[in-house]
Amino acid sequence: MSGSGVHRPRNVGWARAASFLYGDWGTSKAYVIGLAFLTVGFSSFPIILAVCFFTGLVGYNYIIVCKHFPDGGGVYSAARDQSRVLAVLGSLLLLADFIVTAALSGWDAMRYLHVPQEYVKFATLGMIVLIGFLNYFGPKHSGSLAVSLAIPMVFVVVLIILLSLPHLTFAYLDHGPKLLTKANWVAFVGVILALSGVEAIANLTGVLKLDEGANIGAPVVAKTARKAILPVMIEVVLGTALLGWAMLSLPPDLTPDIRKNYDVMLNYLGEHYGALTWDQHANHLFGWSGAFVGHKIGLIIGVVVGLLLLSAVNTAISAMIGLIYMLARDGEMPKGFTRLNSHGVPWIPLGIAVGLPLVLTMFTEDLDSLADMYAIGVVGAIAVNLGSCWYNKKLGLVWHERAIMGVTFLMLFIVEVTIAKTKPAALFFAVSVVLIGFALRAYSMKRAGLQTVTITKELAAAVAPEKWDSLRININGDQSILVAARGITPVLRFALEEARFRKGPLYVLYVKELAVNLPGPLEARERPHWQDDRRAAEIMYGMLELGRENSVQVIPLYSVSDNPAMSILDLSAVLGIDLLILGAPHRQTLAALLKGNIVTEVAKNLPENIQLVIHG
Repeated sequence: MSGSGVHRPRNVGWARAASFLYGDWGTSKAYVIGLAFLTVGFSSFPIILAVCFFTGLVGYNYIIVCKHFPDGGGVYSAARDQSRVLAVLGSLLLLADFIVTAALSGWDAMRYLHVPQEYVKFATLGMIVLIGFLNYFGPKHSGSLAVSLAIPMVFVVVLIILLSLPHLTFAYLDHGPKLLTKANWVAFVGVILALSGVEAIANLTGVLKLDEGANIGAPVVAKTARKAILPVMIEVVLGTALLGWAMLSLPPDLTPDIRKNYDVMLNYLGEHYGALTWDQHANHLFGWSGAFVGHKIGLIIGVVVGLLLLSAVNTAISAMIGLIYMLARDGEMPKGFTRLNSHGVPWIPLGIAVGLPLVLTMFTEDLDSLADMYAIGVVGAIAVNLGSCWYNKKLGLVWHERAIMGVTFLMLFIVEVTIAKTKPAALFFAVSVVLIGFALRAYSMKRAGLQTVTITKELAAAVAPEKWDSLRININGDQSILVAARGITPVLRFALEEARFRKGPLYVLYVKELAVNLPGPLEARERPHWQDDRRAAEIMYGMLELGRENSVQVIPLYSVSDNPAMSILDLSAVLGIDLLILGAPHRQTLAALLKGNIVTEVAKNLPENIQLVIHG
């Protein structure tokens, strides 16, 4: 339980964090090498290597960021120490990145899943809507798909590299007269997309498992974060370099086919080298031709990469919801953006997170046009993050960390300026997102003075006496009891009866479920109070009154949590509860499938010394 009354369980180990990171960062190679070839053809190998080196450099910087921000080191958290305006700017640039990520990943996923070219746009639109619908129920299981697909994706990358190894050559590389030219720099900037996704790990530090010897009061996640980042960074760097080399080892007479398949390059490489390998070593088996086997390999690769790209769409939408909600909670966006549906998902941010990628996709004709708008957001967000950390004198960076971070920030700044200069569409898109975001911020700031009017309404959430008639206890009976309340239900009467009988305090816990993946520490400017929550106030005022009437000490507890089950378990252990009472769940099948069952999770993890009563 944090100081803000919000609990984020630290239950994500390094392996799972690496899988989350790979689900976003690892997909970059699916389109980076193809875009590099589309830009400069067989001259692209030095550019691909430069992108790989720069990606590794940025990854090293994020190891440093995670070490110094154990409660969430995303761009908003890092920049807020310097300036709230700068923090909002970085967040809006990150939002622009998420918008393009959702559209671009969805588009490329449809191509890898072999959707006909003329139907790709419509299939992408439909898939974004479907993923948005699934996010209506919250993103509790959104990471599971990325985790389950990380290993198959690594297998696909290794398979393509192994198939291409005997055929790797430098013979077809086009060595230009000069390496450091304006054209090469512009080409490098155009394929800097491999950086996308690295920001995800900084936002995860608030839920990473603590290093050995650390505690909640002094959290340290440096080792956990390093173990999560390093293997993914190595795979992204080496995988992109070797796949780029495999692409440039294709004969020049295949150039038209390479350009035609630039957006499904992994699929094309798997088909080509799979067919070659089969014809050379196994064409006598089963009577299958190399073309047939290569086609089947391509289908498998397409499905694995396509599904991982769809997972990246889901991750982007979930991240947008969390980012917008966090800004609203911190007063940077209109207060209405914090209103939640019955599953704990903010309504308006959900609509924005789905609507903006839809609009962008509608006005898109191909992957290349989306890629043009991609880098300006992610490069800008990373630049703001690293620049803020580099400038922050209180962060405790050692001299070489600060020097490397300063050089990286300078390079990112130059890249951002180059993108703004050479890609007008990207500049227009980013400026539009930033202007709309700051307009909403100005509106929320103007309205901020009026928000106190609602306090009286929330505090005066009186409960009609007749609502509680059915809860009057009628028995007489030194143990503490915790009851988790979701509404005015008979479980509260049962808890009162047990507290009266056992002559112990009754803790009434109301957990406001927040089903949002937040990009940083979940905190507000003030500690949340149950008096400000109408539903919680109705329960607490009524229970306090009934407790006075029946000589039961009622202690209200209020928590905002993205994991209600862990909050209930933690409070039960911390308070030394003897009896935990939960109401029987009444959920529809689909909701239970998507969200899981809180009662089941609590029952599975509750310490043996605490009794559990499920009242139905």
